[in-house]
Formats: sequence, C-alpha cells, structure tokens
Amino acid sequence: MAPVAAAGPRTLLRRLREIMAEQTSAQTRLDKLVTVIAANMVAEVCSIYLRRAGRSLELFATEGLNAAAVHNTRMRSGEGLVGLVVETGEPVNLSDAPSHPRFSYRPETGEDPYHSFLGVPIVRGGQVFGVLTVQNRAARTYAEEEVEALQTVAMVLAEVVAQGVLFNVAELDEPELSPDKPRKFAGEGLAEGVAVGHVVLHEPRVKVDRMIADDPSVELARLEEAIGKLRESVDRMLDSGELDLTGESREVIETYRLFAHDAGWRQKMRDAIRSGLTAEAAVERWQDEMRLRLSKIPDPLLRERAHDLDDLARRLLRHLVGEIGHRGQDMPSDSILVARGMGPAELLDYRRDRLVGLALEEAATTSHVAIVARALGLPLVSDCKGLTDAARSGDMMVLDGEAGEVHLRPGEEIVHAFVAKRTLREHRVAQFATIRDLPAETKDGVRIKLMMNAGLLLDMPHLAESGADGIGLFRTEIQFMVGDNMPKLQHQADFYREVMDTAGDKPVTFRTLDLGGDKVLPYARFEREENPAMGWRAIRIALDRPALLRYQVRALIAAAAGRVLRILLPMISSVAEFNAARALVDREIERARLLGQRQPRQVKVGAMLEVPSLAFMLPQLMRSADFVSIGSNDLLSFAFAADRTNPRVSRRYDPLNPATLSMIRQIVQSAKETGGELSLCGELAGRPLDAMTLIGLGIRKLSMSPGNIGPVKMMIRSLNYSEISQYVDKLCGRADHSLRARLIGFAAERGVILK
Repeated sequence: MAPVAAAGPRTLLRRLREIMAEQTSAQTRLDKLVTVIAANMVAEVCSIYLRRAGRSLELFATEGLNAAAVHNTRMRSGEGLVGLVVETGEPVNLSDAPSHPRFSYRPETGEDPYHSFLGVPIVRGGQVFGVLTVQNRAARTYAEEEVEALQTVAMVLAEVVAQGVLFNVAELDEPELSPDKPRKFAGEGLAEGVAVGHVVLHEPRVKVDRMIADDPSVELARLEEAIGKLRESVDRMLDSGELDLTGESREVIETYRLFAHDAGWRQKMRDAIRSGLTAEAAVERWQDEMRLRLSKIPDPLLRERAHDLDDLARRLLRHLVGEIGHRGQDMPSDSILVARGMGPAELLDYRRDRLVGLALEEAATTSHVAIVARALGLPLVSDCKGLTDAARSGDMMVLDGEAGEVHLRPGEEIVHAFVAKRTLREHRVAQFATIRDLPAETKDGVRIKLMMNAGLLLDMPHLAESGADGIGLFRTEIQFMVGDNMPKLQHQADFYREVMDTAGDKPVTFRTLDLGGDKVLPYARFEREENPAMGWRAIRIALDRPALLRYQVRALIAAAAGRVLRILLPMISSVAEFNAARALVDREIERARLLGQRQPRQVKVGAMLEVPSLAFMLPQLMRSADFVSIGSNDLLSFAFAADRTNPRVSRRYDPLNPATLSMIRQIVQSAKETGGELSLCGELAGRPLDAMTLIGLGIRKLSMSPGNIGPVKMMIRSLNYSEISQYVDKLCGRADHSLRARLIGFAAERGVILK
C-alpha cells in the first residue's frame, strides 16, 4: 500500500504561501519549495523543471538529486518522462520509471536508485510552463489523492512563474514586432461587412492575487454565490430586449446556459477548494485543465467548445472578484475588438453601440461567437495569426468581412478606400428595403420563392421585415434544449400554434427533432461518438426511440387544427427509413381521428436530403414523400468527405464545383420527372452568387437566414433565367476545381447584381 502524505494539501499550501512571501531570491524560494513538497509527499526526490527559450526544459530546483545538476540538466522538447508530461498535458505515474520506453537517463542527476516517478504539468492559461516531479526508491504507484495534491501544488507554482518570479528566464523568446509598421492579415471572413475603427484588445483574464484559502468553507460559499450570479446573468442575457438573439444565435446562448448549470464542473471546483485553494484558484485550475485537454482533441467541434468553457470560467471569475458590468464602458464609439478566441457571452458583454467589428485569431464559420456576431450584424474576420501580438489598443484598423482582410495601422489611402466601401454597403441595405414587398422574379418572368429559417418565437417578426414567402425550415429542437425537462405536450402544442398564428397565411415547415452530434438534451444520455456528425442523430434517434417522434407529432397535429401542417424529417438516408418514420406520423393522425380531435386540413410530410445515398433514390422516395428539402451544408460535407468546421479541410473544396452542380442538377431532374416539390436550405441558398447558380440548375424555392433575403432577391430581379440555365448546364461538364470565377464573370457581363 502506498504511503500517505505526511500532511494534508491544505497544510502544504499554507507552508508554500509562507515561502513565497519571504523576501529572498527566487532560487532560494524554489529550493525551499521542493524540500517542503518532498517532505509532505513522503518523497525522496522532488524536482522542478521549467521551460526555457527554444522549448527545452531545465532543472531549476531539486531535493534529492545532485545539486550540481541544477541549471545544468536540460531536456529537449519531448525528451524523457518530463517531456512526456509536457506532450500529453497529463500526470505520468509510474512504479518503475527506468523500464518505460520514454525514460531518459541523465547520469549527472544521480537518479539511478529511484524507481517510482510522478510528474504533473505546471499549467497556466492553457500553456505548460514546466513539470513538477516526485520520486522514490521503492517501486510504487502514487495514490490518487497524492496525484491530486501534486497537481494543486503545480497550479500554485504556475502562478508564481506566470506572475514574474522567474518570468525573465522561463519564458519563450518572442521576436518583437515593429510597433508602428502597417500590417496586413489575410484571414477568413465569417460575417459580412466593412469596419473602420480603433483596436480594443480583449483581455479577459482576471488577475488572481490569492491562491491559497484561509477557510475552505468561506470559499465554498463564495463559489456557490458566484455560480448563482453567473446563471442569473446568462438568463438576463437571453431575456434582454437589447440583444437581437434569434434562431441560431439564441440557440448558442441557450446551449451556453446548459454549461452554466452542469453539475460536473461545479463539483470539480468544490473538490479543488477542499484541497486548499481559493474559489478563484479552483476556477482557474479547472479552466487550465479543460483548455489543455480540449486543445489535444482532433475533433474541431469539440475543440471549439474550449472557447465557450473559457468564457464560462472567465465570467465566473469576474463574479468572484466583483468585476461585473458592461465591458469597455470607456471604449471608443468605433471599436474593433481583437482577440485570440472568445466565447459568445463575452462578445455580448461589450457595448453593442460602440462595436463596429471583430477580428479573431481562432474561430470557425459555425463557431458560437461567429453565429452571434452575424446575429448582431458585426463584420468578423478570423484566422488572423499573430494579430493579437501585433496590435495595440488604440491602433487604427480596417477589416473586410467579405474578403477576409484585416489592415492594422493602415495608410490613409487604404482607410479612404474602406470608408467608401462601407458607404456603398450601407446604400445597398437601403436598396434592399425598397424591394421587400416586390416578388422575387427574374427578368424573364420566372418566380422564385424565398423562405426564411427560424427556431424560436423571437424569429417570427423577421418574416414580415424580410418579405419572406414563408418559413422553409423551423428548427424544433431548440425548444427541447433550453429546459431541464422535456417540454410537456400542451406546451409544445401551444408553442407550435403560436408560430403558425404569427405566420398567418404563410407556410411553415417544421423540422422534427435534429438531435445528436453537438445538440444534446440536458436530460437525456448520449454516448460520446468518434464521428458524431455521421452517428446516432436526427431520424436515427427518432426511429430507435419512436415515442419521442410520436410525442412531437401529436403536439404538431393539435397545433395545426384546421390548417396545413408541413413536417420535415431530417437526415433520411433511405426510402425505407422515410417510410418507417412516415408510418409513425400516420399513426398519430389516425389516433387523433379516433379520439374525435380536430385535425389539420392537410398533412404534408417531407424528407431532408442531406445524405448522398438518398439522391439516387429520389423517384422511389417521391412516391411517398410530399416534398424534399436539400440540406446543402451536410450534403456537401458528406459528398466531399470534408468537415466544413475544420479549417484544414473545409477550404479544400469549393461548393461551386462541377461535382456539386452535377449532383444538384440530377436531384432537380429526378424531382421534375416525378412532379415532386423540391427546395434547398443551407449556406448556399443565402449567397447571391451561389443562389444564382442554384436557380440556373432549376431550384425554385430557397430557404435562408432572413438577412440574406434582400441581397438574393436583388440578384434574382436582375437575372435572366434562360441565360443562367443554359450557362450552368454547360459548366456541369467541366473539370475545374472551382467554377466561381466563371460564374462571377457571367454575372458581370450580364449586369447581375451580386452585392
């Protein structure tokens, strides 16, 4: 049985605090620290390795190894067991270290007699500063509580390093950038628009002065109070009338609220406080552990959660230290926010009336902060590597959310050019308002239906504001994700009825629950999958748990009494799958009839074509489906085997590729032969150039975000259908990687408005 530590972690932390407060040299304090830690852990050796320039690790202090090895023993990046701790970011606990394949023998240290080894990373801000180790002669595996105690000590040590006790020797060398030199950054435009303004650096880290608790019970109470305030602030954010949070943007903050109510992270922080940390230090320890762990996960969707969890931790810290309120009260009225990465709630903390743009080093098209930025109408450029190091508060900056460009400290002529471009864009927005009530009809009389996507009642005013012909996609899962329990049948029916009442005579297509992947119910159990986008989700869950689908359909039938009910089934991959799901819908219709309930005037059931296999079965599908809606986002991701949220592969294909055109043309022809109703929803529908191409392929109904309806309608009213149809037909036979340039040229020659 492993020996027990000589004293509890709280006693050790108190002793460490006394040592750090001594007015002695940094080396003397480190020497005392390793001696105290070794005694507390009943270890014969305790060593501290810190990172030096070039990413090597240097032995800075030791108790038990040869003192002459201090500052003389260096490990290359990834070398030895110390390098393994840095590489994995996790503790390494071995009973016989010399037998491990990564063991690196250093004779100058005199570590020959020691067999057991425990090393933990010294982590701060998601960065590994070094490694703290203990060793013993006896072959033993250190107990879980000993690992936990050493991790707590390492966290306190990280604070010492980060706050400057050893900062001048432990940090990585970074080349200085010329402070006044103009810089251009080519990134990725995630939200359209042009911004001209001054830099405001997003510096969310809260300075924690007190790491070690005097009274854990007081710290536990402070944590609970802060968590309560955090939850209240998220609720207020959702209820605020100042923030136009609708559709996807609201779904993002609703998901964020689920994080705030998670019991797991709360318990982790409580355990850290019981080990002797203050509430602030406990939050930081959880934050650093999660950030390091998520950074090593290959799945970009899960890595994206790191920004949300960072955001959550920082907001909780601000509640603990009392730094709450709108960020940037004194920031200029033309502020462009610059950050490495951030969560959506952090963006909403800033005063919207003073923000004109956002530039990030890390974010994907579907990231939460990008979704909220688009909802707020903020131009956003991401993937600007090195921007946060180069920018200073108050620097002039211009950014183009369409071209994905950022100019830092630009010349006067560049500023003038971007001001002119911004003015032109504002003029176009005014033009869109003038055609809101005009039909989306081509110059040669072909009528196109423009529908909008929605997900909450707050989206419904956009139906009239945008001039949309109806709702082509209503995401019903959001209502299920925002509460702690499944919505009751009556609540669902009332919700759907209000949506239809608000829509009036305009059609509404309700998509049944599209759960799974990154959409997880807080009250349901979902196992982690290697590839959730292609796993147990959407209709697959509904067929395995038919009561869930029938319950929802029952509410929809009750809500649509006397009206036309349109139900869309997501992620259908075969005709048999659709028929099985439709049979469940038919059972609910028959149930309502037998009970004498007032029924819908008509029920139309459609399939969402997101899986390529269904494209080859369209004639058979149309015999039982009333309509088909192409979900272009997933369909193209699956067709090109490329995750659109992963920047490494998302740019390897252009949606305006001959393969895309040929595939959609085949779908259109199959639907036409059977006389079936066909529409398309997804990012393609909302971009004028892409929408022009889809119309040329024969698509007559497009569903998009309400803000995209004006530009797409402007394009349609300047387009001749017969010309684009003939041109696109010829393009399908080409072998180009992208047809985008040719299509832009076509539009320019014929005066088609794409802006």
